[in-house]
Amino acid sequence: MTDRRLLEDITKQWISLWTCPVDWQLFDTLHADNFQDLAAAGRPATKEGFAAGLKAMTEAFPDLETTVDGLVVDAERQTVAVRWTSRGTNAKCFIGTGPTGKLTELRGIEIIEVRGGKITRRWGEWDTTAHTGA
Repeated sequence: MTDRRLLEDITKQWISLWTCPVDWQLFDTLHADNFQDLAAAGRPATKEGFAAGLKAMTEAFPDLETTVDGLVVDAERQTVAVRWTSRGTNAKCFIGTGPTGKLTELRGIEIIEVRGGKITRRWGEWDTTAHTGA
């Protein structure tokens, strides 16, 4: 598998974690022990802190599904930018939204850095103005 293909595969697997139920074994496999969340949003910038954020997201949207909208791969730097969309029913307050009980759409852009087949760092920016269905 080429570096580019491996980076795409790792990124798609990573985004697949943002779907209920979360595959916590895959989460552990994909993240380096020294993972840094450089968009920590007030939580610890660690692998455990990122896991807590993912847990909060999936509790707020218990039927969450997330898709990859686009990828930009830099194989030389071992980084990937990914644009994504999540949809789920807003059952609890999350990033200032809800609970609405309605189907809600969140969007974002992430950049991940991969070393030795593991995600070592993440930067992210999310559209926090939830798009709610009627």
